[in-house]
Amino acid sequence: MTEVSLMRVSSDDVGLRLDRWFGRYFPKVGYGALQKLLRTGQVRVDGRRAKPNYRLSDGETIRIPPLDKVPSIRKPEWKEKRNNRTDSALEQLLKNSILHMDEEVLAIYKPPGIPVQGGTGATKHIDGALDALRFGLDQRPRLVHRLDKDTSGVLLLGRSRQAASWLTRAFREQTANKTYWGIVVGDLRPSTGRIDLSISKLPGKHGEKMMIDRKEGQRAVSDYAIIEKLGKRASWIALRPRTGRTHQLRVHMTALGTPILGDGKYGGEGAFLESDGLSRKLHLHARDICLSRPNGEQLFVEAVLPEHMLKSWNILGFDIKSYDDPFLDASHQK
Repeated sequence: MTEVSLMRVSSDDVGLRLDRWFGRYFPKVGYGALQKLLRTGQVRVDGRRAKPNYRLSDGETIRIPPLDKVPSIRKPEWKEKRNNRTDSALEQLLKNSILHMDEEVLAIYKPPGIPVQGGTGATKHIDGALDALRFGLDQRPRLVHRLDKDTSGVLLLGRSRQAASWLTRAFREQTANKTYWGIVVGDLRPSTGRIDLSISKLPGKHGEKMMIDRKEGQRAVSDYAIIEKLGKRASWIALRPRTGRTHQLRVHMTALGTPILGDGKYGGEGAFLESDGLSRKLHLHARDICLSRPNGEQLFVEAVLPEHMLKSWNILGFDIKSYDDPFLDASHQK
């Protein structure tokens, strides 16, 4: 490539890191060389400078400089090592986790502890196992949204480029309603509410950690409702994010002084309860997703709690059978 060119991000690549996007389309460009191109502003996203870990969005334009004299290396640093045994086990796990499948949409249960996409030190992730979920189609299903590594629940995939496009649009335009279940530690008041606190990434070497940033952060809005209360000790809550910021629900609940049970990353020791048999894992679960298809039909998919959360519900005496969706109330509608 001897001239500057522009490439648009397709629905296939939504959510992909910029450095991994380069690894996919320009595998001969060395990682060090790419960093230099980004640092000097020769590679830009929608005309702006970007870092290697920038997550791409549908329709963004990437500026590609002349690459004919850019040094290359034999094995790009972003190329992940494949562990055949681990990948095969994950592929089988995902095949056994199908919640819904039609010609357009595939919904799977994402287990806690497995990342949706690769990152530093992550050799096993859902994106790397999607070829096993073709089910007769020529194309692999496409990611249209993400869940945190330690969050379980419903994950939707588009089975074609067209399906991925309208699904991505539903999440981007916030017409897809996602309801989460969680347990929070402490005395949450009032019993229902809307949290409107902007979020930004914590500066420095903190990994992927977010913070409340009222001045320069991106707007983040979450609705919550207490389903069942255990005095001042803990509450089972339902959450509905109205925006899609990284770790949004976890940051928001910690900001209220009631961190999600098991969320030591944001709540410290205050995110744990002393009780025999109670898991120290994160208690946050993407329980259901509801959205409209282009033809007006409703798609609703739900997932049962993972084992560690179900056990905690039983230990704390929460009655799952009594659940009544609190967001059907008009006061919680967007």
